[in-house]
Amino acid sequence: MINLLKFKYAVPAIPAVLLSMICVQGGASVAKLLFPVLGASGTASLRIGFSALILLAVFRTNLFRLNRRQWLFCLTYGTCLGAMNLVFYSAIKRIPIGLGVTIEFTGPLALALLGSRKPLDLLWVLLAGLGIALIAPWQGGVDAVGVALALLAGGLWAGYILLGGKVSKIMGSGDAVTVGMLFATAFVVPFGVMGGGLAAMDGHLLLVGVAVALLTSALPFTLEMGALRQLPSKTFGILMSLHPAFGALSGLLFLGEYLTLSQWMSISCVIAASVGATYFSKKAG
Repeated sequence: MINLLKFKYAVPAIPAVLLSMICVQGGASVAKLLFPVLGASGTASLRIGFSALILLAVFRTNLFRLNRRQWLFCLTYGTCLGAMNLVFYSAIKRIPIGLGVTIEFTGPLALALLGSRKPLDLLWVLLAGLGIALIAPWQGGVDAVGVALALLAGGLWAGYILLGGKVSKIMGSGDAVTVGMLFATAFVVPFGVMGGGLAAMDGHLLLVGVAVALLTSALPFTLEMGALRQLPSKTFGILMSLHPAFGALSGLLFLGEYLTLSQWMSISCVIAASVGATYFSKKAG
């Protein structure tokens, strides 16, 4: 098994963030192929559960050495992480991955805008608003429930960024991700059981689940936690702004999810707004 701890330190911070996005969005496309059999909640359970087991085996976290403050931070971080995955998978079950990621990214974008009060911020708000308007349900062909779920996932993503930055400062990155994944598993698996999708599990699906866990959770979250400790928040935020583009390209390559011109324009608007807002807000701070 790959030693993720050594791998994390072998990859420089910026390539690590880019690699994490490729893994997340490519893995999301593979995961979506499981939806017809396992459902969104069953697939999320498989992803998070295997991620927790892989991380626990790799980092061998001593759970008995954690203090009360660390447990509390990991509880909130892990619950937010689990809810984010469950809600996002429910969203992309209804809408293309590229659109889901674009709408979800309004959460981190709003977080970036909260850090600045300059008149220039109005431009980023208008760009983001235009981007969302271009793929809003009233444009036709976009599921309204899927859009609402993606927006909720965006709020949870913003929470993940805030909590991830804090928990990485009070304990090792590997331990933080491992314990967080354990709490995420405890949150998500009951939904997978109630959804009934896990009853269809077989050997082939288990192997795919391991692959999805490595691509979408274990590897990227470890890389991101390491990068958060090395990069200025401005640089990390700008790099993360590319998530919608990676999502759209992944959906196109792996699932044949072709987007319209207005939808590609929407993605471009949100990326531009996120880059601008993150750069100028953090620079000002």
